[in-house]
Amino acid sequence: MPRVGPARARPRQGILGATMKLALAQINPTVGDLAGNRRLAEEAAQKAAAAGADIVVLPELALTGYPPMDLLERDRFVADQEAELDELAKASGPIAIVVGAVVRTPEARPKGIENAAVVLAGGRRLTHRSKTLLPTYDVFDEQRYFANAKDRTPVEVPGLDALLGLAVCEDTWFQTRPYPIDPVSELAAQGAEIILNPSASPWHVGKAAERRALLADVAKRCGRAVVFVNQVGGNDELVFDGGSCVIGPDGSVHVAMPLFETGLAICELPDRPGRALADVRDPSDVEQLERGLVLGIRDYFLKQDLPPGAVIGLSGGIDSAVTAHLAVEALGADRVVGIAMPGPFSSDHSIEDAFELGRRLGIQVRRADISPIYDVYRELFAQLFGRRDDYGLTQQNIQSRIRGAILMACSNEENRLVLATGNKSELSVGYCTLYGDTVGGLAVLGDVYKRDVYALARHANRSGERIPVRTIDKPPSAELASGQFDQNDLPPYDILDDVLSQAIEGGRSRASIVPPPGCSHEVAQSIVRRLDRNEYKRRQTPLVLRTSEKAFGGGRRLPIVHRYIG
Repeated sequence: MPRVGPARARPRQGILGATMKLALAQINPTVGDLAGNRRLAEEAAQKAAAAGADIVVLPELALTGYPPMDLLERDRFVADQEAELDELAKASGPIAIVVGAVVRTPEARPKGIENAAVVLAGGRRLTHRSKTLLPTYDVFDEQRYFANAKDRTPVEVPGLDALLGLAVCEDTWFQTRPYPIDPVSELAAQGAEIILNPSASPWHVGKAAERRALLADVAKRCGRAVVFVNQVGGNDELVFDGGSCVIGPDGSVHVAMPLFETGLAICELPDRPGRALADVRDPSDVEQLERGLVLGIRDYFLKQDLPPGAVIGLSGGIDSAVTAHLAVEALGADRVVGIAMPGPFSSDHSIEDAFELGRRLGIQVRRADISPIYDVYRELFAQLFGRRDDYGLTQQNIQSRIRGAILMACSNEENRLVLATGNKSELSVGYCTLYGDTVGGLAVLGDVYKRDVYALARHANRSGERIPVRTIDKPPSAELASGQFDQNDLPPYDILDDVLSQAIEGGRSRASIVPPPGCSHEVAQSIVRRLDRNEYKRRQTPLVLRTSEKAFGGGRRLPIVHRYIG
């Protein structure tokens, strides 16, 4: 059997003189479903072998799912995963398999495990190459668990006349951070003829194009084809979009797999002269946003076995309407229930719009009038605080909390998951009520600015009016007080969202914010001040589906108590 590594004692034809048929397996693993993920890998290998492929490449940590987080610290988890890896090796008789997995490396203490690309061939584990660059930024925390690879050498696989360079995910992103090592260039310098890049690269709007540009630069820099294989699906707040591709040494795209779909693609390397290149057409930003959120909702339910479905508070406003639309797209109309909860300040058109939305989406809508409960609270406030005509914010927030309690009662009684409807603009500045409109298991729009909520609503109506036009056109209002509109308490959303995106995604300090047209420095700085002061609320909100480069949650970690005002 040929040796593993770059050294050889026989002349070889090389990849430029022979064709290798390679399969990209874009699968949707579930974190911790070790046997289920192994079966997905086996099915992909069987299909690839039936299509005549010589080798199949699967995503990073495909057997554990990504990210496994502190499951890696459980006594049996890694051992159980390695048992599944050995079971998967049995499928490598007719085809070589490259799969992302955790490998134990006792010498790499104190962590003792590495994030590796494992080569299975001939019914056994042939070898592995571990990840060198372990990201510890944004949503990533890999240095917490894994040891870095100490060296980088190509792999020779029996039956394949090419040296393979295995570079796991971040190893191709060396130019984006001040990393001291360029793993891909090292592999190419040692004779690797193709770079295989098993990945678990989370999605945000525009990420697929960003990846292809980066991989094209890597391919041209090292003069090698790069095979990028990414996972698909939602795991907690992260959504993975797939977008697996093959980039030629000149930076051209030879294969481009769809976004947000599982699948298998077969390619031949080297590419024949004159063969048509891939027709890369990413969905528009708003279509990506819709499809990413739908996938995130669907997998959050499916991977937790939540059969009864979702319940949503329908206010007649745009946020709850868009949330309901996305839930229907993800789960089906029969698994979504809306509850309209009119109160003393609700307009007639809001209730009408809520029921009209239900009719258009085909969902059940129930009515629960909160006014009698609100009146009881008013009497209680009189006992506690003294009788007066208006209790201000106290009576406004209690309406939201009554509605939250009703939604949670439905959740308890019918085992439904409450979907919170607040958007990123509101969460940023605390324009929400703790234990009220923030209740629920998943914040669908928590990383979607108000401007993009409107874009989603218009996109939902692209083939017909699913969301009532009046819901889109009317001024937004929480309807917790007479004559109340969002713009009474907030700057116009175009100004608010511009400033927030500079501060959050752009990382600008308060002093460096560039006020958009129609906004003063004082208003811009007050927005950022509100952003900082409401971290305590965001810590208590449901899980937020990530759609941007900087979402609330694990990717944005700020202290609640601090006095920095720069």
